[in-house]
Amino acid sequence: QVQLVESGGGLVQAGASLRLSCAASGRSVNNYVMAWFRQAPGKEREFVCAVSWSGDPINCGDSVKGRFFISRDKDKNTAYLQMNSLKPEDTAVYYCAASPSIAIMTSGYWGQGTQVTVSS
Repeated sequence: QVQLVESGGGLVQAGASLRLSCAASGRSVNNYVMAWFRQAPGKEREFVCAVSWSGDPINCGDSVKGRFFISRDKDKNTAYLQMNSLKPEDTAVYYCAASPSIAIMTSGYWGQGTQVTVSS
């Protein structure tokens, strides 16, 4: 089993930056794709960014491209999401996920989420 724990969320003003962390425990996820998703109140869950098992970014959603960047540290079994130029519309609960393939991410391992709130 894999446990994922997100951290780093908080309340910031528009234009600020935050870095989220996703620490995996239980077993190594070094061979897994890791990704970030988010869900705002009343909205569907939205893909944010994903990183390959080798550490190469796979893709980010159009709404965050150029502002958010994903990375991972295999030694620490941790993935990160650097969020820059935050906007109020980035307010959401951010979830980390890990899966052998991005195609089956929804059936992979998920964390409990961390709240990010961006004030205008």
